[in-house]
Amino acid sequence: MKVILTQDIKGTGKKGDIINASDGYARNFLLPRKLAVEATAQTLNDVEVREQARLHHIEVEKSAAAAAAARLEGKSVTLHAKAGQNGKLFGAVTSKEIAAAIKETFGMDIDKKKITISGGDIKTFGTFETEVKLYTGITAKLFAVVGEKQ
Repeated sequence: MKVILTQDIKGTGKKGDIINASDGYARNFLLPRKLAVEATAQTLNDVEVREQARLHHIEVEKSAAAAAAARLEGKSVTLHAKAGQNGKLFGAVTSKEIAAAIKETFGMDIDKKKITISGGDIKTFGTFETEVKLYTGITAKLFAVVGEKQ
């Protein structure tokens, strides 16, 4: 009997898989526990529609990430920090401050965990290259210009 799994079952398959299970296993175990539904024309069509919607959603996310990467690529954000001794920063500029500067400058919400600063946190004044990961395989190089707060 063909069934569509509604949950992951160890040794049998993952959610959404269409498997060929024995009649007894399907009728006495999978179906009563709502671990699977019988694979009829309607349920197969529902699975196909869900899969197409999921693929479309992924495609929309990729195109939005590519557009955001094009907006950010090669641009720079300016940050101001307090000066300590010998022209060094008082503290450090982290990816959190860079994410806030990107939101202020470009109006884009970027998670601070997706920003990678070459060489770690910024502890001196100058221009530093950062990498923003927008989606799997889609990144943008951005420059962080750190100046002294007046």
